[in-house]
Amino acid sequence: MSFLKTYGIAFLVFIVIDLIWLMFVAKNLYQKELGYLMGEKPNLIAAAAFYLIFITGVVFFVINPALEKGSWIYALLTGLFFGFVTYATYDLTNLATIKDWPLKITIIDLIWGSSLGGFVSTITYFILKK
Repeated sequence: MSFLKTYGIAFLVFIVIDLIWLMFVAKNLYQKELGYLMGEKPNLIAAAAFYLIFITGVVFFVINPALEKGSWIYALLTGLFFGFVTYATYDLTNLATIKDWPLKITIIDLIWGSSLGGFVSTITYFILKK
């Protein structure tokens, strides 16, 4: 399987899932909890950079090995762990360094990041295996 094909599918899956989360589920939550830190508009270049890097990691560390092993369970569990580690890096650093960073946001983001990594990896795995 080509890296670019896998990357493209994972990227589309990620965008759909994360946009649903950001636009419908978490929008008011982040505004309520972090409004004092939020800019008027998101930095789309930084967001795009995160998406590109995150998907590269998911494909390299999770999806390609899962495809080689022929295991959707590997995709799910490793995707959950990858999402947890990446989101923990961000949220725990913020919790450690930003005054009044909400613990509630850290916990929600760790659950979301883990879920996102697992969803993207598993859905992409099944799309590529069919």
